[in-house]
Amino acid sequence: MLSRYFPILEWGRTYNRNVLTDDVMAAVIVTIMLIPQSLAYALLAGLPPVVGLYASIAPLILYAIFGTSRTLAVGPVAVISLMTASAAGAVAAQGTAAYLEAAITLAMLSGVMLAILGLLRAGFLANLLSHPVISGFITASGLLIATSQLKHILGVQASGDNWPEMLTSLAGSIGNTNLWTLSIGIPATLFLFWVRKGAKPALMRLGMPVRAADMTAKAGPVVAVALTILAVIALDLDSHGVDLVGAIPQGLPPFAMPSTDLSLISKLWVPALLISIIGFVESVSVAQTLAAKRRQRIAPDQELIGLGSANIASAFSGGYPVTGGFARSAVNFDAGAQTPAAGAYTAVGIALATLFLTPLLFSLPIAALAATIIVAVLSLVDLKTPGQLWRYSKADFAAHIATIGFTLLAGVELGVIAGVAVGLLLYLWRASRPHAAIVGRVPETEHFRNIDRHTVFTLPHLISIRIDEALTYLNARWLEEYVLEQVADRPEVRHVILMCSAVNEVDASGLESLEAINHRLGGGSIGLHLSEVKGPVMDRLKRTHFIDQLNGRVFLSQNRAFNELAKDTGKPPEPVDHYLERGLI
Repeated sequence: MLSRYFPILEWGRTYNRNVLTDDVMAAVIVTIMLIPQSLAYALLAGLPPVVGLYASIAPLILYAIFGTSRTLAVGPVAVISLMTASAAGAVAAQGTAAYLEAAITLAMLSGVMLAILGLLRAGFLANLLSHPVISGFITASGLLIATSQLKHILGVQASGDNWPEMLTSLAGSIGNTNLWTLSIGIPATLFLFWVRKGAKPALMRLGMPVRAADMTAKAGPVVAVALTILAVIALDLDSHGVDLVGAIPQGLPPFAMPSTDLSLISKLWVPALLISIIGFVESVSVAQTLAAKRRQRIAPDQELIGLGSANIASAFSGGYPVTGGFARSAVNFDAGAQTPAAGAYTAVGIALATLFLTPLLFSLPIAALAATIIVAVLSLVDLKTPGQLWRYSKADFAAHIATIGFTLLAGVELGVIAGVAVGLLLYLWRASRPHAAIVGRVPETEHFRNIDRHTVFTLPHLISIRIDEALTYLNARWLEEYVLEQVADRPEVRHVILMCSAVNEVDASGLESLEAINHRLGGGSIGLHLSEVKGPVMDRLKRTHFIDQLNGRVFLSQNRAFNELAKDTGKPPEPVDHYLERGLI
């Protein structure tokens, strides 16, 4: 019972020296990768760089206790950092104590929400975000993030809450470009792009083993940081107007207290909820993908608790909202991490960095961090999905494009809300117009298929309609109109069979429509029959008067219904004992 809420008790029982070695090696590699990432993502969130380090210590330890993924690496990520900047920027100015307080409070609210959802086993709520919506949001966020960092590459002042504002501001400031900053930013960006694609093959050509080459390539951002720091010192770029990170507080994270101001909480709870959902969906997607590769499993509800505890820990240690990141989790997996303890060891490495390495980062140019962000987020931009969705599903394409458009034009929060709203509206529209087909028997078989797709056998006095959805309040009225329309177009029809093999549910509205169809057809001396009704559906129908009032019969199979009614071309029989087939239903 305890291991259900404390997964550490499960994997901890089998922990041994070999696993420890694998976890420590993975932690060293992830730590090297996470230091520049944490600094860069804090910059993206509009926070002091050290806050990114703070958000990479306590959250990792708490996730190791409560999380179920063996390889998920928790910490600051680009999309959540952008959402934090958007939410905190709406209530305070960047660089102020109030802004930092808002970011800390966001982490606390997000953590509490996630934990409560986990205790309520509400992980299914993440299904409100379809893949097209998530894909569109991440693509648009990647474009927004990359655009927001161009000012640091150019060394200019620019602002904006959406894409048009950002582009307009950049265009107006481009004449003030600092060439020294540009000379740092452009090479750093090109180097990081090369590292992402070309470093591993180059190292392998030099004779390095595949695994070692891959791990070395992952340390590319650290190399970029080191080289740009050396360039700043050697060329005295500080005196040429190149913005530097400057002094970073040295030491472990301080104890922080989230705000209890109800007016601030009332402004932040909606953004915190969106951050929670987006973070959870991203994290669970990564965790499930990596777990499947090792034939492991994760518990989504417990993942909510794990991420919730990580965010609460981040809040009380001066951090901001965190979640599982794809890039660092993939590195953690490839580096051989066996348990969540690797994350705890990574936290130790980050803590040591805050104690001893921060003075070395004084001369780190902000342009180098911006280059790190740009290269990381542009990999999130997916230009293939719109075309694929257009060919496969116009409705999903509409949700995808709506999410991209609203995110770019109105901001991240409205983008998520718009994407969910469009997705739900399209789902309701599709559900209100279910697929139904008139079917006939395939010659020399007992199979029935759509008359528009196959060469089938039909009878003029008999129409068989296959319903391919549950009958609910969303589509009941549509079905009623569809059946009556088909009958009206065929005056010779004497029997209508509703083939219910795909109907998993009939709610009260669906039952009412069936009763209305039965009444209308009976008034025209047309029999209504049901075939292949599923057991649970039949059980519910038997608890009503519908079966007794049905002017036709209930058949076990469509083939039997077709064979028996094919002989009856006249007036349908009087109501019979519909339970003659009791043993067949």
